Amino acid sequence: MTEIRVPETDEATDVFVDHRELLFGIVYNMLGSVADTEDVVQETWLSWTARGRGGDSPLDGIANPRAYLVRIAVNHALARRATISRRRETYVGPWLPEPLLTDAAAEDAALRGESVSMAMLVVLESLTPLERAVFVLNEVFGYPHTEIADILDRTPAAVRQVAHRAREHVHARRPLYDAHPRVRREATERFVEAALGGDIGALMEILAPDVTIWTDGGGNRRTAGLRPVRGRDKVVRFIDGFRSRGAALDLELRYEQANGDPAAVLFEGDSPYAVMVMDLTPEGDRVSDVYIVTNPEKLTHVRREER
Repeated sequence: MTEIRVPETDEATDVFVDHRELLFGIVYNMLGSVADTEDVVQETWLSWTARGRGGDSPLDGIANPRAYLVRIAVNHALARRATISRRRETYVGPWLPEPLLTDAAAEDAALRGESVSMAMLVVLESLTPLERAVFVLNEVFGYPHTEIADILDRTPAAVRQVAHRAREHVHARRPLYDAHPRVRREATERFVEAALGGDIGALMEILAPDVTIWTDGGGNRRTAGLRPVRGRDKVVRFIDGFRSRGAALDLELRYEQANGDPAAVLFEGDSPYAVMVMDLTPEGDRVSDVYIVTNPEKLTHVRREER
């Protein structure tokens, strides 16, 4: 009987597949774009398999495949940031991260450890690419400074300085707090019901006085504003206009999980129309920020599941 030999590249493929979700999570938190993340993960795969040209296995000479793959992915992601920055220079209106719908089980804090909220992703946009990479690796994925130094080709001392600077910046813009998932879900449902139902009194009650609403339509939706709207009175007027303009459409509302937090997803038929995510005040009793993504190009990965 002829012996069947499994190519060495199969083992290398298995190694990559085993780490793909980790790579996706790190890169997505660095870029805030599902499409760009998928491109970077593909580039990482190509770099990985390129080591096997000439008949050798990509695993040859690699003592720690996980660390090697993360290093490739992070450096590809840093290079991709330049492309994203150029794209944003001509972007119409506020830019928000591309929402990533997650499983409902992500409500559990233990399962959300690697899921950065929409609000946090917005804050991370204000960091330099290097600061963001260090923050994501250290604060989100728990990499020590010594390992990050190897990934980024810098000294541990330099990485500690960058980490300290990034952490201070993030915490100044978004103090550490995390409302209970049930509180977030209830607040989201109260806000959405009041907003879509035109209940001005209920909206005034749930919105914080200095609430800000961000709408990202990319110039493709009339319902999106060209700049953030701040202040409860102005936000209420904007929401009422958003509701009125959408009233002519036959929209279906579904509650999902976006980036680990409760979200409202509006569908026009089978096509996603908007994803709405709310952030709460530290007390957890009012909505401090509303993020609405309506740009169709950022909703291509949102699917309407039959129930």
